[in-house]
Amino acid sequence: MKIAQIAPLFESVPPRYYGGTERVVSYLVEELVRQNHDVTLFASGDSVTTAQLVPCCKNSLRLDTTCVDALPHHLLMLEEVYRRAHEFDILHFHIDFLHFPLTRRHHTCHVTTLHGRLDFPDLVPLYRGFPEMPVNSISDSQRRPLPWINWKGTIYHGLPGDLLAFNPDRGDYLAFLGRISPEKGVESAIAIALGSGIKLMIAAKVDKVDLPYFEAKVKPLLNNPLIEFIGEIKEEEKKEFLGNAMALLFPINWEEPFGLVMIESMSCGTPVIAFARGSVPEVIKDGVSGIMVHDVEEAINAVARVETLSRSGCRQHFEERFLANRMAADYLALYSNLITEKADSFRLETPDEKLPVTIPKGTIATSVQTPGRTG
Repeated sequence: MKIAQIAPLFESVPPRYYGGTERVVSYLVEELVRQNHDVTLFASGDSVTTAQLVPCCKNSLRLDTTCVDALPHHLLMLEEVYRRAHEFDILHFHIDFLHFPLTRRHHTCHVTTLHGRLDFPDLVPLYRGFPEMPVNSISDSQRRPLPWINWKGTIYHGLPGDLLAFNPDRGDYLAFLGRISPEKGVESAIAIALGSGIKLMIAAKVDKVDLPYFEAKVKPLLNNPLIEFIGEIKEEEKKEFLGNAMALLFPINWEEPFGLVMIESMSCGTPVIAFARGSVPEVIKDGVSGIMVHDVEEAINAVARVETLSRSGCRQHFEERFLANRMAADYLALYSNLITEKADSFRLETPDEKLPVTIPKGTIATSVQTPGRTG
């Protein structure tokens, strides 16, 4: 199958540091290539892939100090995508809704995986204006704000099985991995650690938009010997950081669409203590790969019980549900269904040229020739 994957340009594929969407795109692309599909990746020029890379900007925009506005770069990418659209069986977009107007005006089969939150009021008129756009969710809970749009599937993220090695030995600290923002719950993570009397290591990036929150709310909480702030870490550092932890804390304050860090932790055999919101009940198997709680007090109690969870059982749950080859298989099935639907729709819309033409009595049949054509 000839597949185009269209990634956001904010991070490279895969990202050098933090980045969920671009990381998932990388895992999907590499698995599709491994399965001998013809994959073209539209992404930033510093991306690393075994697919055919179409560089749509020189560097990932978040780390490019010369980038002021990301929109022009994405528009140029879309122009290149549709200039070459006829080359592909399907276009798979990961850039939210930016391509919708162009997609409506072209005939190539397409699908959009929505990676973010959908509870913004502004999205209601948008999707009412583009009701036909086929979209894929990354959890069933992600659909709740917009259950009526053209959902074609729910496909959970997956990781390569050998990406993060299993560690059978339980560590002596709690881990928090991600980004510093109110919805990610780092304040609650700190409260859980202090209430448990166990060291918390925080590996997280701070975006410019979240810097005031970090300075005002989080930084004052870091002056405690039990709390260690590491900052943003690279992909290769996750193996040690997550694998050596007692548990990952995931005390979210929002309806998380998926939470890639949860399955990264599970792949190491490290269970997750998470607030039961958003996708968490779909990702965690309570009592096997983690413990679901509803507040800080319950989380503190869960820390005391986490040693009863089997790290091998945690890893097994990951292997059963969240491997990259399963994710790729699910997407290939989705692509095939959409291509079939597109072909069926085209046949219904196209008149059958073999139908006999009835000429009314008294009419003289003449040969009509299209101007500019002969024979």
